[in-house]
Amino acid sequence: MNLVELQHQTPLLDALRHCAQRPNTPFYAPGHKRGQGIPTQLSNLLGSEVFRADLPELVELDNLFAPQGPIQAAQELAAQAFGAEQTWFLANGSTSGVIAAILATCNPGDRIILPRNVHQSAISGLILSGAIPVFVEPEYDPVLDLVHSITLASVAAALTQYPDAKAVLMVYPTYYGVCGDVQAIAQLAHDRNVPLLVDEAHGPHFAFHPELPTAALTAGADLAVQSIHKVLSAMTQAAMLHVQGERVDRDRLTKALQLVQSTSPSYLLLASLDAARQQMATQGQALMTQTLQLADLARTQISQIPGLQVLQLEQASSSGFTTLDRTRLTVTVSGLGLTGFAADEILNEEFGVTAELPSLQHLTFIISLGNTEADIQHLVAALQQLATRSDRNQPQTYPLLRVDSQTKEPTPLLTPYSSLLTPRDAWFAPTETVAIAQAVNRVSAELVCPYPPGIPVLVPGEAIASEAINYLRQVLAAGGFITGCADVSLQTLKVVQEEAGRIRNEKA
Repeated sequence: MNLVELQHQTPLLDALRHCAQRPNTPFYAPGHKRGQGIPTQLSNLLGSEVFRADLPELVELDNLFAPQGPIQAAQELAAQAFGAEQTWFLANGSTSGVIAAILATCNPGDRIILPRNVHQSAISGLILSGAIPVFVEPEYDPVLDLVHSITLASVAAALTQYPDAKAVLMVYPTYYGVCGDVQAIAQLAHDRNVPLLVDEAHGPHFAFHPELPTAALTAGADLAVQSIHKVLSAMTQAAMLHVQGERVDRDRLTKALQLVQSTSPSYLLLASLDAARQQMATQGQALMTQTLQLADLARTQISQIPGLQVLQLEQASSSGFTTLDRTRLTVTVSGLGLTGFAADEILNEEFGVTAELPSLQHLTFIISLGNTEADIQHLVAALQQLATRSDRNQPQTYPLLRVDSQTKEPTPLLTPYSSLLTPRDAWFAPTETVAIAQAVNRVSAELVCPYPPGIPVLVPGEAIASEAINYLRQVLAAGGFITGCADVSLQTLKVVQEEAGRIRNEKA
């Protein structure tokens, strides 16, 4: 059987179907016993069949941490489809993959180079591993108020300053669909014998169409983590981790994944990865062609609505990037006199249109294989109505930047002002809770970020800047949400006790 024929198979899905359909008297977990004990309200919502397939690690279903049967076969097919040498299924989202990637490459005290606009999962990886972050400033567009990717020059400078770094991690694409030069950064890292780890959570579709950005593995990355659920058809929380080459210790990676994944993974999620892989391997290019056509239609029509601006490739490339994922639609709404949060609320409550990501000035929409032309027309019509009723004479501006005191150039607020402790030391240090006004210049003990997208504004171990507090307050005032802090109203913050911070800083 050739590779094309193999990709039509779904070994894990088939095994789960067989186990779900066969007569069986269960004396094993889960407690609902193949749906027999499911509450009626839940069964009425989801149907009964799904619970027959909610099964544990039966012999026929293999074991995620020591696969030898259908899971192993499904992962091998996924590796072929996505261009990897080896693939692991993740039932705990890309979060578990990013953490495991850091655990697999960094010992306590090792340095890792990564952008300041990483997802909070990377900070969790720093805390758990004890690695020391070398944060690199991402490129910032002060006109659009968007933070993009790290550049080759910034990574080169970091590697020159810290030649002992054990890994480089980059986000590709960003939440807004902008792609940095992963191929050049991979080559640079490899010249130093350093692995490139890629948080490709929003790019699992790249491997399936020539008009999409180059997939991270194709561009030379050593490891890529992908959220198959975000833009493909797997169930929420289902993801994959792909590896190629020898720079990442695969045995250590396997052990790291066992630390951050449940010993009772959902076979519903795992089987959805098998099905999503089969779908993309056999229909992927046609599905992505349709998706790109819908995205281009949306971009063209929305660009013609007065007061709205759509992120275009030309704008992204002006910051040094040449690739934009066209299926990711970022619309600037501040020209309507609205924040992104206010616009999102109106669209959701009055028009039944919900964005993926609202921010202070923008709305970002994911257009995927699940969308239809009717969806696009509904979105365009809702935005047209929003523009008609809004006040374009009162544009909103909420710059996510500060001005560098030496260069006088705008730089993103996401850049740490001063890392006084490692994230791990700050996480485990004695803390105290102080009023927000007293937190300025203290060492943060909390990981604080607007969510989504889950990009931290405060990281454990860094000095708390007044600009960061002001920005978080702006997010709350505009209708956004803050996560990671004990006091979500932001009246107080947890900080490292001053004596503990001083002692640890002196030892460092």
